[in-house]
Amino acid sequence: MTKLSAFPITQKWPPQHPEWIQLYSLPTPNGVKVSILLEEIGLPYEAHKVSFETNDQLSAEFLSLNPNNKIPAIIDPDGPGGQPLALFESGAILIYLAEKSGRFIPRDAAARYETIQWLMFQMGGIGPMFGQLGFFHKFAGKDYEDKRPRDRYVAESKRLLGVLDRRLQGRDWIMGEEYSIADIAIFPWIRNLIGFYAAGELVGFDGFTNVRRSLERFVERPAVKKGLTIPG
Repeated sequence: MTKLSAFPITQKWPPQHPEWIQLYSLPTPNGVKVSILLEEIGLPYEAHKVSFETNDQLSAEFLSLNPNNKIPAIIDPDGPGGQPLALFESGAILIYLAEKSGRFIPRDAAARYETIQWLMFQMGGIGPMFGQLGFFHKFAGKDYEDKRPRDRYVAESKRLLGVLDRRLQGRDWIMGEEYSIADIAIFPWIRNLIGFYAAGELVGFDGFTNVRRSLERFVERPAVKKGLTIPG
């Protein structure tokens, strides 16, 4: 464990396989992006559950890896130059792992940046807006008498779904025929919106036929099925 012993987080979550990528996560939409990609590319990794119930994300050990106290985060013991690399922010991790493995991100420069563009569409739009909708529809916000905040996020979620539905017209995936990290970033949030948040009817999800079609294909992928459950 020589390479990883310098990371305080390994004291709280000792690795059984220190030569593998270490994943610190939960099976939330942001968390499963990374476990799904790791399953897709087949790199060996070890998953550690960061329990919100016991405030693991606020522990000194976790904060030493991610000062923003959010999952997921990783340590790759074999990072650039053969040195360990610690990363947080799911979008950054997806780009790193895709480039490390040479998969799910185009080699052509223009297509690569277009893929990253759609990844940022999820990071800056779908994730934050769907998350706010979930708060006002399912969690504490549902008890607010004033429904204007909820309706604001419903409207914005519908708009984002419309953007995505138009993009998927005549395409199998966000980038066309090729499945990419853009899909891995976006579809866990779509699944969460209509599943865990139970907001499908609220946003009129059945009307976004292209999104629904691609989501159905996404959840049938073996790596997706497994990644959605990690860490257990």
